[in-house]
Amino acid sequence: MIDTEDLRKLRPQEIAALEANGCSAESWDNIWVVSAFRGEYVVNVRFSGLIVLGLFKKEFTFPGGVKKHSGIRNATLHNCQVGNNTLIEDVHNYIANYVIGDECIIQNVNVMIVEGEASFGNNVLVSVLNETGGREVPIYGGLSASLAYLIALYRHRPELIDRLQSLIAKYAEDVSLEYGIVGDYVKITNVGTLRSVWIGDYATVENCTRLANGTIRSNEKAPTYIGDSVIAEDFIISSGAVVADAAKIIRCFIGQACHVTHNFSAHDSLLFSNCTFENGEACAIFAGPFTVSMHKSSLLIAGMYSFLNAGSGSNQSNHMYKLGPIHQGIVERGSKTTSDSYILWPARVGAFSLVMGRHHHHSDTSDMPFSYLIEKDDETYLVPGVNLRSVGTIRDAQKWPKRDKRTDPERLDMINYNLLSPYTIYKMMKAVGILKNLQELVGETSEVYYYQNTRIKGSSLRTALELYGMAINKFLGNSLIKRLEGTLFRSMDEVWAQLKPTSAEGRGEWLDLSGLILPREELDKLIQKIENGDIHSLDEIERFFATMHSRYYDMEWTWAYDKLEEYYGISLSSISAEQIIELVRRWQDSVIGLDNLLYKDAKKEFSLTSMTGFGVDGSDKEKQEDFEGVRGAFESNPFVTAVKEHIIAKRALGDELIDRITPLM
Repeated sequence: MIDTEDLRKLRPQEIAALEANGCSAESWDNIWVVSAFRGEYVVNVRFSGLIVLGLFKKEFTFPGGVKKHSGIRNATLHNCQVGNNTLIEDVHNYIANYVIGDECIIQNVNVMIVEGEASFGNNVLVSVLNETGGREVPIYGGLSASLAYLIALYRHRPELIDRLQSLIAKYAEDVSLEYGIVGDYVKITNVGTLRSVWIGDYATVENCTRLANGTIRSNEKAPTYIGDSVIAEDFIISSGAVVADAAKIIRCFIGQACHVTHNFSAHDSLLFSNCTFENGEACAIFAGPFTVSMHKSSLLIAGMYSFLNAGSGSNQSNHMYKLGPIHQGIVERGSKTTSDSYILWPARVGAFSLVMGRHHHHSDTSDMPFSYLIEKDDETYLVPGVNLRSVGTIRDAQKWPKRDKRTDPERLDMINYNLLSPYTIYKMMKAVGILKNLQELVGETSEVYYYQNTRIKGSSLRTALELYGMAINKFLGNSLIKRLEGTLFRSMDEVWAQLKPTSAEGRGEWLDLSGLILPREELDKLIQKIENGDIHSLDEIERFFATMHSRYYDMEWTWAYDKLEEYYGISLSSISAEQIIELVRRWQDSVIGLDNLLYKDAKKEFSLTSMTGFGVDGSDKEKQEDFEGVRGAFESNPFVTAVKEHIIAKRALGDELIDRITPLM
């Protein structure tokens, strides 16, 4: 950065040299330079307004070996500061009202301008979920998915919304300037129009068409890339994001490490960490972390998603040709929509569900996680819990942490990757109660049950009770064993002491704030503080979310402690060694049972049907050999191997705890 205390005015001989280089100035008295300034690399430049220039000592080497010295050539600058060792050349129109950092490269640009006071996309209202308004989220540079969740969905708390909107408006006011910022080590080449755009350190902006009223957050650890033919207006793009290949974004927030490419278009949408969007279209969506849509024919509209995988041709409708696009939908975390699936909003889909076919009946399966929604004869059939035995669901849960591309040390979104958590287990417990109640009302031998505008086959209901029961046993057993690991107990008193929760927080219902899983009670306390005016900054809110995330496992045990007592009818403060061993045996049976179901599901991928198209000109033997040459043998498949190892490890883990507890009987 330029040291303002080191500035001086140009000397007469320097002015003469600059004029000899084809430069001119509205007033040479308005140009300030660093004390060691040399003007030989300032050629054919027109200056107006207040100008500050740094040193030009560095030489850049470009791809192909071309070398260019830092300096300013063939440009018009008005009210600009240019940092040390920056290269600016071939500005076809002009650069006005910009502070440009050190070691930047700005080439072949049409115009860069800030006119009047600009907030650079901060406090732009994004009409998410409802295109007609009512759920607008004002975006800003540090927006998290969890905070946006509150603003978009908690409209029943008007004081909360007013205070959050005021805090964001204050943030926008604080960052508003009458000049733009280009950070250090920024590269801007072959760009059409940059109007009121704030650009962070190490960003690359190349070959794009038009950027207006926006912020590109970027830093050395997480550089941001804006590429070919991009058009963006009223936007915030977070660190480490890639927006390229003719993507068009209007009134959008793009989260950390998002990829928006290949002609994707979006308006009035929020896309949070690690989302990937290509080819298709998004309209008024709330895309939580890891939402993925990659196909030309896919349209996501007026929906809330997270950890979603949208198949080709996935589509929704947000109005029924009556009062306009006023309807919305929620697809909870971890769901998938198959090719050519369709949902007519309003509707709600439970966590980790699969949507197949076309659904018009406004179903709500939020209390039935891990389900299939299948269209048959224009009706929605619900198959509860069946996704618990799907190899694809487990594979997704394993891949998300590995696909977290965020490299910025300051992470905006708190993301919990757990497949089983107080959030999903609470839903399963509700589901068990609902399904048993249906059996009691209609009869256990009924062929079809009706629930929330869906149909459930009797066989599906009975299977769901078994699968949900196994998953609940697995989670509660995991929690118990984790709590007791690593200690050689000498008495049951020591066991009871170790089982005692160390956190008072965690009881009751838990929520998923678009990636962050936390107790409702703790969120309610935060909301109350915001409404009472006890919280005065956005940073305080984000610190709360980070604290909840860091304390997850401590609070999870408090919840699990209560549920172990309630679900199994035991008292952990006086539990016997025999009861612990019984729970461990039940846990082993459930974990191994679910793993065996996953093993069977994986085996379907190696059936003769799956080999169709292999060994195209040969016998069945050649088909098998060709298949194994491409996909490998079933028993050596990495996932299959992992499942088998998991069964062995979990059996050994349970036996080890039993061995430690048995002497206390």
